[in-house]
Amino acid sequence: MAGNKGKSAFQQAGLKRTIRGLVEEVQALYRADTLPWIVGYSGGKDSTAALQLIWLALRELPPVDRHKPLHVISTDTLVENPVVAAWVTRSLETMESSARDEDLPIVTHRLTPTVSDSFWVNLLGKGYPAPRHKFRWCTERLKIKPSNAFITDVVAHSGEAILVLGTRKAESQARARNMERLEADRFRDRLSPNASLPNCMVYSPIEDWSNDDVWVFLMQVQNPWGYNNKDLLTMYQGASQDGECPLVVDTSTPSCGDSRFGCWVCTLVDEDKSMRAMIQNDEEKEWMLPLLNLRNKLDNHNDRNIRDFRRMSGLVQIFHDDPIPGPYTQAARADWLREVLRAQQTIKNNPRTPDNIRGIELITVAELREIRRLWVFEKHEIEDLLPRIYEEELHTAFPDPTALETSPWGNEEFNILRDVSGGDLQYQMLRELLHVEQRYRTAARRAGLYEALDDAIRRSFYDDEQDAVSRARRHHQALQESTEGAG
Repeated sequence: MAGNKGKSAFQQAGLKRTIRGLVEEVQALYRADTLPWIVGYSGGKDSTAALQLIWLALRELPPVDRHKPLHVISTDTLVENPVVAAWVTRSLETMESSARDEDLPIVTHRLTPTVSDSFWVNLLGKGYPAPRHKFRWCTERLKIKPSNAFITDVVAHSGEAILVLGTRKAESQARARNMERLEADRFRDRLSPNASLPNCMVYSPIEDWSNDDVWVFLMQVQNPWGYNNKDLLTMYQGASQDGECPLVVDTSTPSCGDSRFGCWVCTLVDEDKSMRAMIQNDEEKEWMLPLLNLRNKLDNHNDRNIRDFRRMSGLVQIFHDDPIPGPYTQAARADWLREVLRAQQTIKNNPRTPDNIRGIELITVAELREIRRLWVFEKHEIEDLLPRIYEEELHTAFPDPTALETSPWGNEEFNILRDVSGGDLQYQMLRELLHVEQRYRTAARRAGLYEALDDAIRRSFYDDEQDAVSRARRHHQALQESTEGAG
């Protein structure tokens, strides 16, 4: 039965014969055409098991039959659990070296989101609130786009490609239903169509394995690229809630296969159980506490007090008579940036932080530069706070070789402007008008000047938030009455 976590794929033929059959299946599929293969690798147990099968199969083929490339892709969201990220990085390096030594056509690729799609650029730069189930802006930008871009590029060069995944029906009933639906559309044995990528077929060699099957295989079959699968087991054990992840010897022994690794900033789960368990189970990992604390601060669903009452466009939108909260305010974004930089410094200064993680950058300089650009040019926050925050928190100058053309005024002038403006909204409007005038002053063409000035006034002409919301409610009510009258 699909999705049955207790049924073993090894029950009928045994481990060795089952693995032998899969190795031969992989070899037959690999030899069947000239299409390149792409293997998704996260460093977790399932993707490791799938890649091991592929590696074992290629290793047995004569060199003349290793006629097409096998790309191992791993997507680093740049906000991965640092322990797992370090594990994956070392694993990819080991794979590259081992494949070269064995003359295997295996090439590794560490994929990352573009700077504009990164987590911190969206949250700190644009002001997107921490991801919610109703506003899950992170998955597409951080995970899907980088891998899809790579796969699409391979398909563009070769016409088609085969994507190898460690997905299993036993993971969930929803996963089982989806896999079975795609199986019904197969036009080649064992190759399912990809629901979102044309000309890309999916091969899932361990689709019928249980959690226990995966661990039995990993513990009894040596890792072919030289990594130690017992270290992987230890990592899962450390992330297990009860601190136990026993060696699986039969299907009656529970595994730690339900442990989940992911982004340390993830607010789509109630709590980061894996990171909390790592800290609880190993006092040497208490250096991760700043990450857990920051993640818990981000996971605040009652955050209207730190979000603008206007949407990203500057409009006030009403839903059930209340304004829909917009992006984080300037003050909130500045506070979040300080929190990130402090966490980074705390981890670097902790003597228990492992050497391979001590140089961690929770937020990269490239991201900081883009955040700065968004604050100054898109949000017209010409106080240019980022370099000052960076220097105050890290005690070093902000490394930006391409200095922005920022405001010619300093803190004193901005304080005077704030004092005489008569309110925060009026200050924002005057600040934006000054910035627009400054940007257009030296422009060869001034097309768009009046529209920019009009936008600045439209966003902030209200007396205060209460006035803005009252106007929006009246406008919303008038639209409803007009619609009802037309009906």
